[in-house]
Amino acid sequence: MKYIYIVLGFGIIMSAGCYSFKGIAIPPNIKTYNVENFENTAPSAPGDINQRFSEALRAKIRNESRLIYSELNPDLEFSGSISSFTLRPEAPQAGNTVALNRLDIVVSVTFTNTTDEKKSWKESFTFFRTFPSDQDFLSIQDALIAEIFKQLTENIFNKAFTGW
Repeated sequence: MKYIYIVLGFGIIMSAGCYSFKGIAIPPNIKTYNVENFENTAPSAPGDINQRFSEALRAKIRNESRLIYSELNPDLEFSGSISSFTLRPEAPQAGNTVALNRLDIVVSVTFTNTTDEKKSWKESFTFFRTFPSDQDFLSIQDALIAEIFKQLTENIFNKAFTGW
């Protein structure tokens, strides 16, 4: 009998349509989202970094929520810019050398909730990766950017969808 109540309770929760095991809760009236193409305002960043980031954020939301992408009157909208792309030395060693380099990326995001303006926000998100200084940056740049984008999109997704 206890098993039936557990299954029934689980079914009711899942049928509500606004809960998931990831801890996100999207109100049932929210159905669509849009991710505008982010701007690239970081002078040293690759020219297509903003397009790659915009697509990474679109894919994150598409794959991990029930929301439908729509450019026409979306319920939720993400916009912003890649505001910083910085490569710097880290972990200095003797003899004016460094053991590691660090790539930092900062993304400024404006989140607009058209159904409830009080839930809109603007915030900068930053993440970094270090790599051995003997590695050629250009040969690993795309992989580093992908790793950083994975964490940045996760942080943005969590900020947008776990604070309901």
